[in-house]
Amino acid sequence: MTDLRSSLEILLITDPGFPSRRLQGILDRLDERLNTDLEPEVHLTTHVDTVRLTPHFALDIDSLGEVVNEYDHVDIILVLVEAPRHIHRHPLVAQVYSDQRIAVVCSTSVGALRPNARILDVLMSCIERMRPNLSREGVRQPKLRFCTWMENEETGEQSLYSPRATGNIRLLTGMVAANDPWRTLPKLSGVMAGATAVGAFGIFYSSIWQMASYLSTPRLLAIGLMTIIGMVTWLILSHRLWDTPPNETRTATVLLYNFSTILTLFACTMALYLCLVVFILIGGLVVIDPEFLGLQLQTDATFTNYLDIAWLSAAMGVAAGALGSNFDSDVDVKRLTHGQRLRQRISVE
Repeated sequence: MTDLRSSLEILLITDPGFPSRRLQGILDRLDERLNTDLEPEVHLTTHVDTVRLTPHFALDIDSLGEVVNEYDHVDIILVLVEAPRHIHRHPLVAQVYSDQRIAVVCSTSVGALRPNARILDVLMSCIERMRPNLSREGVRQPKLRFCTWMENEETGEQSLYSPRATGNIRLLTGMVAANDPWRTLPKLSGVMAGATAVGAFGIFYSSIWQMASYLSTPRLLAIGLMTIIGMVTWLILSHRLWDTPPNETRTATVLLYNFSTILTLFACTMALYLCLVVFILIGGLVVIDPEFLGLQLQTDATFTNYLDIAWLSAAMGVAAGALGSNFDSDVDVKRLTHGQRLRQRISVE
């Protein structure tokens, strides 16, 4: 066995997609801290591979052996996954299997606030838990204020978990970030085309101008909100994005899947709506002469009138044009939600 005082081999396995992008954001800092905080020379190797799940949605730790066998010698195995997990109804941030030299870290459990720094601290804390004698003297161990370590005396496994309330909120924001709402928006090009085509009619019809000027601001905002909610509902129902728990123990986790799907689609639709408002507003300012608009409204035209027209026209565009549209590809749908992605990771026994 390699002398750990002279060399330490660490293998870091990441799920493709969101976890691997998180790793790219911390890789240089992680390598620096490994060689600064730990006493032996550290060789870090990264490997991107899908971490499989068992039919019961637990991590298939045994499947990691195929990856590890590709390397001559590994002292510590770190695994960065996307799949959210719970322990005693608490969000599980990391789990250390000391006897197998494996630590599994959930990239979504750290939340969307300073995620890279938190993942880095969790990884270093896991190494310290597995090999406490490796830290240099005087090096301060990372303080994980948002979670707590717990050890199972029977199995020896060590779990890092968050409080139920704040931890689940943090996990939910991390899951929404993992769904990549800004990457999903371009995949709604059919929706965007239909909404733009219908919404643009608002520039040319005076009846829409008059209706927009008579509606109060709260009512216009309510119309926009109802349109966005309707769009989100349509996408969920038409593409069957609502997950149902396979058993009672999975209820809480699947509920988080569904909430993250709703928030992701809400963010996408809101961005689409605001882009459409800006597009129609610019078009209205160019096409509609202020004097002509004032004659139709029987009052002096202001910028607020143009904004009201754009807002109402965008609502019409989303409601009339987008509700009949779909995603560009079924593959995009399967990659949108956690439930859909995780089902593709289940190992076939």
